Amino acid sequence: MASERDELNRRRRARVEQERRRKAVRRKLRIRLVLAAVVILACAAVIYNLGRNGEIPLIEAAPTEVEIYGQAGETTEETTVPKSNLNREPTVIHLAAAGDLNVTDKVVWSGQSGTIYDYTSAFMDVAPIFSEADLALLNFEGNIYGQPYGSATMSAPQELMVALKNAGVDVVQMANTTAIYNGISGLQTTLANIRAAGIEPVGAYSTNNEFAKNNGYTICEVQGLKIAMVAFTKGFGGLGLPAGSEDCVNLLYEDYYENYETLNTNKINKVLKAVSAEKPDLVIALLHWGSEFNDAISDTQEKIASIMQKNGVDVIIGTHPHLVQEIEYDETTGFFCAYSLGDFFGDGSRSGTAYSIILDLEITKNYDTGETRVTNYEYTPIYTLQETDCPDNQRRVVRMETAMTAYDINFVDKIIESCNENMKYSLSRIVSRINGEG
Repeated sequence: MASERDELNRRRRARVEQERRRKAVRRKLRIRLVLAAVVILACAAVIYNLGRNGEIPLIEAAPTEVEIYGQAGETTEETTVPKSNLNREPTVIHLAAAGDLNVTDKVVWSGQSGTIYDYTSAFMDVAPIFSEADLALLNFEGNIYGQPYGSATMSAPQELMVALKNAGVDVVQMANTTAIYNGISGLQTTLANIRAAGIEPVGAYSTNNEFAKNNGYTICEVQGLKIAMVAFTKGFGGLGLPAGSEDCVNLLYEDYYENYETLNTNKINKVLKAVSAEKPDLVIALLHWGSEFNDAISDTQEKIASIMQKNGVDVIIGTHPHLVQEIEYDETTGFFCAYSLGDFFGDGSRSGTAYSIILDLEITKNYDTGETRVTNYEYTPIYTLQETDCPDNQRRVVRMETAMTAYDINFVDKIIESCNENMKYSLSRIVSRINGEG
């Protein structure tokens, strides 16, 4: 177990060292630019003085910004970019996004040995995906609220969050149906424990004052890019926020405790307007929406997606149905919407919930145009192994293609034959679901 942690820490240190080197290069470049500017200014002063003395003609200074023209030669003032950014190499980052981590008895037991909890092995196989991404996130459907642990309380040990951090997860969505399962005190304790593990929760707040301070969104700077994240949930499974805590979780509906018919447009617009004022490079919305164990995408979801896009959202990552659903990507605009990523880690006992995907979104900032957008996407099919699926009897998340290759070459700890057949079927279902074929 120690060697596994060492490997995770090594990957994290490598990422930190890589970022340190990038910053050092950027510092050197800034110094060189400053020195070059000093030389240019000195030359300009000499030329100006000579011009005043009549020795050479004066030349007007070039503008500091370059205008970008449309197809008909019309200027587009809003797309002007600083001259210093022209011909600059684009910045490319990668976002890893996974679906629901559901706190249940089986999930809690997967890391339990007597009174000790350790979930390192549960995420070992997918840790490289998270740790090698520039930003990694998932939906945490549960609480970190202390004992008793399991399905009845939906509370998990703090060690679960520590293992996620060690695996490379940076952000967890907390605007979901379990946010107030243990009341506002449960939410407050959970948020504190998530942050204590070094992970940032999005979409939920300890108090109304904390919401007011943060305006309902989170900003992350990644490789110099300003990424804004918002998160909303459809409700809490019939529970309601108590008076005085109405802003503790971002909600998609006004009637969230019963019918889900009236969109909370005032709250949505308020949060997204505040985000727009930050002038981020990219806006990501994490939405807990749709219906559980249902493939259908409702008209209301499509309306929500439209509202989000019109208010500046570039990426929608959906959760809650526990099934992989359709992905829509507009290459022209760069708008990306994954309606549901399925269950990242859970019981996997219901049909379609044992398999899901981890998204890899390629995000590019073009300094010539000033535009930042999704320029490509890929995904890794993953599978939650049951205790009976392999000889070591450990419930864990694995990459399907890696596990199937290990089976084919008769790896010592390979999955059993029936699990291998299930994975073959699951791979075909993932493709169908993503393409909207049901």
